[in-house]
Amino acid sequence: MAEKQTTPYLVLARKYRPRNFSTLVGQDAMVQTLGNAFAQNRIHHAFILTGVRGVGKTTTARILARAFNYEDETGRHPTLDLSEEGVHCRAIIEGRHVDVVEMDAASNTGIGDIREIIDSVKYGPVSAPYKVYVIDEVHMLSTAAFNGLLKTLEEPPPYVKFIFATTEIRKVPITILSRCQRFDLRRIPADIMSAYLEQILHQENIGFEPDALAMIVRAGEGSARDSLSLLDQAIAHGNGAVTAATVKAMLGLGDRARIIDLFEDLMGGQIATALTSLRELYDLGADPQTLLADLAEFTHLVTRIKVVPAASDDASLTPDERNRGRDLASRLPMRALTRAWQILFKGNEETARAGNALQAAEMTLIRLAYAADLPSPDEVIGKLTQQGQLPSAPAMAPLPPRAPSGGGAASAMRMETVQVSAAPMMSVPQAQAVVSPVAIAQMQAAPPQPALATISSYKDIIALAVVKRDMLLKIALESQMLPVAFEQGRIEVALVEGANPKVVTDLSARLQLWTGDRWLVTVSTKPAEGVTIRQEKEQKQQAATAAAHDDPLVKAIFETFPGAKLVNVTVRDDDAAVPDLPMAPPEEDDE
Repeated sequence: MAEKQTTPYLVLARKYRPRNFSTLVGQDAMVQTLGNAFAQNRIHHAFILTGVRGVGKTTTARILARAFNYEDETGRHPTLDLSEEGVHCRAIIEGRHVDVVEMDAASNTGIGDIREIIDSVKYGPVSAPYKVYVIDEVHMLSTAAFNGLLKTLEEPPPYVKFIFATTEIRKVPITILSRCQRFDLRRIPADIMSAYLEQILHQENIGFEPDALAMIVRAGEGSARDSLSLLDQAIAHGNGAVTAATVKAMLGLGDRARIIDLFEDLMGGQIATALTSLRELYDLGADPQTLLADLAEFTHLVTRIKVVPAASDDASLTPDERNRGRDLASRLPMRALTRAWQILFKGNEETARAGNALQAAEMTLIRLAYAADLPSPDEVIGKLTQQGQLPSAPAMAPLPPRAPSGGGAASAMRMETVQVSAAPMMSVPQAQAVVSPVAIAQMQAAPPQPALATISSYKDIIALAVVKRDMLLKIALESQMLPVAFEQGRIEVALVEGANPKVVTDLSARLQLWTGDRWLVTVSTKPAEGVTIRQEKEQKQQAATAAAHDDPLVKAIFETFPGAKLVNVTVRDDDAAVPDLPMAPPEEDDE
């Protein structure tokens, strides 16, 4: 009895490998560019294709080789319309055409391998219109090999085309890149990948669940080859059907719904329930580090939906992730989500290094559950005020408005650090307006021609330097000079030790440019006495910091959070009184 002949099974990634640009998925921008180039007969002699693994770099190279060498009964003519096979197409598809040379640079890295190509370039194609060299993983070539290829790559014979493919474009020398037309093949979007896999499953007459496809698409990370390989594995694992349960088991994923349950327990401070769920998932075979990574991924999803609500429409999301993610995004504050991300990220690193991964994961969840209950700074201050530990409402009156500065708000509070603005409680005198009303009116005016300012004090000059974006002069006025005498058109200053005398000339020139009047700036013959404006600010800062430690609010916070530190005190100094004027572009001297 004769044995039954069986055809070897061809994996989906090879069976459904695109053979023309109409079946290449997810690379419409590249196809459009190439189509325009072929239509205008502006076909480059060298191409480099880059992208992550499995997005179609080698497949695109073979399709391009077919397009270059397309020949039918009407003759030879390069085209992207490959719906009908030409004379050379079948041999190119099967990798046996003598004029299409494919080389793997990972195993042929030396100058000797490239020298063979350089020598063969001298001879024309045997039967096809072009001789095409396809070099895969081109970044693996040695420096000598790249150098040997440069001249030939820049000025090849008219019948030669080069196509390079690489996953590491940054490792390719710039001298090579400058001689090639570059195409970045992007990751295939989830909706396009899902539709592609559905089409293949329909052709194979295999049943599937949408949730299962969503998990495969997510695991494939935009790679068609990876997604098809996972789909092949899922079909075998599910005995001819692709279900969510079999895909979860195959990928070793924890149940997505249970991950969301665990996240909700943690954000609600239900640590006992969360630890029980973690143990159950662990007993089912889930890896603790993978569980933390899943929690971090879901935290990122909820945060993204909170910022961009349309993110919940992603085709790769399961219904649980989509619906419950929206609900959690509407209920959780941003501070809780960002804090959860930081704790999970740090916990993932600790779990990877820990001798017992489960214990490290449990400690991370405990930290996250307790941190989720931490009140905001406003809630802490409000609670302490209600308990009578802080001054009543008048002492907590809102601060007067101020211009934005580099110091930032000093009210952010963490478990380890408390940062408090001591300005409302301290006896530091509030700074008065530095710029005179006349100067303000001059600076706020916006006529077609540059406005000229009026200056009535030394501090007016500093404020005007800020508006004019002349930071070097501002620093000099604050740190290198002391005002001795001031009157309209004349200023006498004392220079501190080590000051650059050129600042006097610069100040005179700037004042004439900004005010339209001549100013006489002289240097006092007496040595500088007193402190500069910069030193005065530093003294105020030190006094404010010392006074802050005696403030009732700070003392109450220190008692509530042992170990807290006062790390910054924002003092409303003279800069705070500078009006919020529009910044002028930097001006250049006419000199």
